Amino acid sequence: MAGRFAPTERFVSEVKARKLAPAYLFIGDEGFFRDRCRAALIEHLVPRELREFSFYELDLAEVEVAEVLDRARTPSLMAPFQVFFIRNVKALYGRGSHQAEFDAIEQYVKSPNPDAVLIFVADHIAIPADVRKMELQDKDRYERIRETLGEYCTVIEFARVDESEGMRWVVDSAGSQGVKVETDAARELVDSLGADMLLVANELEKLFLFVGEKKRVTLADVETMVLAAKQRSLYELTDAISAKDRPRALATLDAILSSGDGDEAAIGHLHMLAKTFRQMLVILEKNVRDSRAIWQALWQGFRVPPFAAEDIIRQARRYKSRRDLTRALRLIAKADLALRSNPVSKRLVLEKLVLDLCADAKPAMAASLWQQEELPV
Repeated sequence: MAGRFAPTERFVSEVKARKLAPAYLFIGDEGFFRDRCRAALIEHLVPRELREFSFYELDLAEVEVAEVLDRARTPSLMAPFQVFFIRNVKALYGRGSHQAEFDAIEQYVKSPNPDAVLIFVADHIAIPADVRKMELQDKDRYERIRETLGEYCTVIEFARVDESEGMRWVVDSAGSQGVKVETDAARELVDSLGADMLLVANELEKLFLFVGEKKRVTLADVETMVLAAKQRSLYELTDAISAKDRPRALATLDAILSSGDGDEAAIGHLHMLAKTFRQMLVILEKNVRDSRAIWQALWQGFRVPPFAAEDIIRQARRYKSRRDLTRALRLIAKADLALRSNPVSKRLVLEKLVLDLCADAKPAMAASLWQQEELPV
């Protein structure tokens, strides 16, 4: 497979053939590729019984470059080959001059220990599938590292993949294990996880176990097993609600309830719906207008999946005031109480909620709600 997978595949081939450069620079935050390269190093260069003596994970925030290089120069009495995995490369670009450290790395590369390899890891830089969309700060960091460490190390880029590349990998990876993944299922799996291949690979393994002897992964399987796919359906629902499109909202709700656990998972659906409206309330209050600002407005543990950022901003801006979103949260709280009271039909409770959310608030009711400060959790 070519594209964004090519640098990793070349490195793995070099490891298998033991035709390694003295030092490498792993640049990019796509953990999927980094983990594959790390696994190849361990499998082909580090005997299991000698790992303690031949594989070292070091942090430049804790050890000096000079110490790392001294250890690399010293042949091991216990292992035939040594691998040094060196994290926190950004420590070389902090305050003060680090030229002496770069000079030391250059000198080592000119006369390396043939039985050792250095792996510098710069995972603080995000490289998008389309490099033209790279953040300015990441672009500056990337160019600076290429001009320094990149002069002495073989550079391996770990960039994010686009949807089509991710889909091909899913289909090919499944095929190698005798499992057929339908095109729509592969697309939903990759897109719902923001093409984060580490997450995609993990979820694909779960899907293999889920489908078992069936040996076929369908769109319904992905929607049932992958949380992000469930969230996608929820954002489609809130999109219809915020647009006051009752027919589409009811159809989307029906699709959600008809898949997976159906209306038995009603409380979970309601919780996710409440969380989404709370996120929209924060977005509206902080006047968030683009996906960059959303990560500052929403704190850790309260953020949205990458694929939903633009959608939820657009939906939030359809509401004209805090009052409208406050009303929505109160309607959801009322539905939550109804669901916990063992209603005859949970589906009817959710359908009524969707209809109420799609309706405009009556002036008197809206004024009453606006005067109350406490919001439902």
